[in-house]
Amino acid sequence: MKKINLLSILLFAGFLLSMYPGASSAQSKNTKESAETRQSVANAIHSQNFIFNAQFILPSRGGMRQLNGGYDLQVQSDEVTSFLPYMGRIYAPIFDPSDGPLRFTSTNFDYEEQTGKKGGWSISIKPKDVRTVQEMILHVSEDGYTTLMVTGKERQSVTFYGYIRELA
Repeated sequence: MKKINLLSILLFAGFLLSMYPGASSAQSKNTKESAETRQSVANAIHSQNFIFNAQFILPSRGGMRQLNGGYDLQVQSDEVTSFLPYMGRIYAPIFDPSDGPLRFTSTNFDYEEQTGKKGGWSISIKPKDVRTVQEMILHVSEDGYTTLMVTGKERQSVTFYGYIRELA
């Protein structure tokens, strides 16, 4: 008796799925969108024209916190602009409290891009004209999900999680 009920339920579920016309087209649409996203991310990285939107911050000490607001890192071929928060220990005094340690614009920086073993990229940015930041390393997946690790001078490092997209 149980086999008949289970069999009839499975047949009915299969019938419903076959009657739904959008099942296969929705899957192909997601595949197409994923391919477009991957191509957009690859173009943005190779042209050095992207923006990293931070969604979470992970200080060296303490737990992960969600960020509410427009915290980002814009990378262009001739300029890096950072508007990111900082949480952590600072070992030198701050002379201008309105200017945060991760709020800067750099026009003199080294940009190095490497392709990852399993896809994605690793990008190193070393600003030469910023006193507070030693290096910024972005690990980017093919879909644009990104981890940003910031190593500072005279302060603890901090990690951000978010995504990148191509600048318009």
